[in-house]
Amino acid sequence: METIRNLSIRKTIVLYLTVSLILGFLTGAAVMGIAEQAQRQIWIKYIDEDAYVKAMQKEGKNFTVDVARVSGDRMTKIDGIYSELCDFLETYSILVACFFSMIVAVILFYRDKIKVPLGELTDASELIGKNELDFQITYDSRDELGRLCREFERMRASLAANNRNMWKMVEEEKALRSAIAHDIRSPLAVLRGYQEMLLEFIPEGILEQKKILEMLQGGMEQIERMDKFIGTMQKLSRLEARRIECTEFTLSSLTEEVRRIAQILQKEAGRESFVIQTSPDKKIAADREVILEVTDNLLSNAFRYAKRLVQVEIRAEGRELKISVSDDGRGFTESQDQVTKAYYHSNPQDDLQHFGMGMYISRVYCEKHGGRLLASNNRDGGAVVKAVFKTGE
Repeated sequence: METIRNLSIRKTIVLYLTVSLILGFLTGAAVMGIAEQAQRQIWIKYIDEDAYVKAMQKEGKNFTVDVARVSGDRMTKIDGIYSELCDFLETYSILVACFFSMIVAVILFYRDKIKVPLGELTDASELIGKNELDFQITYDSRDELGRLCREFERMRASLAANNRNMWKMVEEEKALRSAIAHDIRSPLAVLRGYQEMLLEFIPEGILEQKKILEMLQGGMEQIERMDKFIGTMQKLSRLEARRIECTEFTLSSLTEEVRRIAQILQKEAGRESFVIQTSPDKKIAADREVILEVTDNLLSNAFRYAKRLVQVEIRAEGRELKISVSDDGRGFTESQDQVTKAYYHSNPQDDLQHFGMGMYISRVYCEKHGGRLLASNNRDGGAVVKAVFKTGE
């Protein structure tokens, strides 16, 4: 049965019709033979018995009876009806048997090949129409309808993933608006405080010139902070429009570039760094600028929280490029989803200099490049962030 279930629709219907016609022919032939014998028995009742006995005695064992057709007026009404029925069966039994066997074949074909997948596809279409995607199409066969069901299931899974991504984007947008409001409100509150103090105390001559200059300088710092914040917002607005443009380069050249970036950042941070390539050198196709920007963001975060050392491991496995950046700091105190959100700060004091965009931008770039961003903690302490990019070879 499993073999028939996996046959193509064309082969299955040919098989069912062939078997049905053979069975119909054999059944019709059997009915025709039975009808012929029954009709013969009816006609025998109307032959001349004396002539039959004389012929049998004369011929002996070689005697055969060839019964001639008896006219209807010589038979009783019942025998005439039975004889006519036998005539009909002898003439049309094979045709009728083949016809009904084909009907049975079509019914069985629908039951075995069409009913189950058609029912699943109909139910799935209704659920998708109601935007209910939490189901699965379980019909599994290697025929055409099985392939159709698998494609339909892939479409459902894709729609479900798109819905999840859409809701995730909506939630991120809400969180982003909240973070933007918070980050704008903080410098505005400081500026307002300075302005109120200046308006209140300058007319009275209470404030010294030095204090006034300090307030003005503080106000300028808050203005500069808002200017940087607007810059990050502009960068964020361009983030989704950024297209991935792959070029071919060697893994070793990428490693050297990352090493140069790490050396520059370690001088600014007063830390040490160690960059290593842990897979054989080969050519890969990827967006080099995106990879370097993600690596720069991860290194900047690592140097900010490292106590002494930042380590970078670069590895190409199959069609994936993996760059792991680890530090010996205190590690992450919140979940991976939380630390990769826009405007996330692990330390409130970071609000003064940094806007928590590095991990978020890195995550978006990794996903646009067909990969992912993974954040965790080392067993011995410190954070580990792994950027994975899908590559061509």
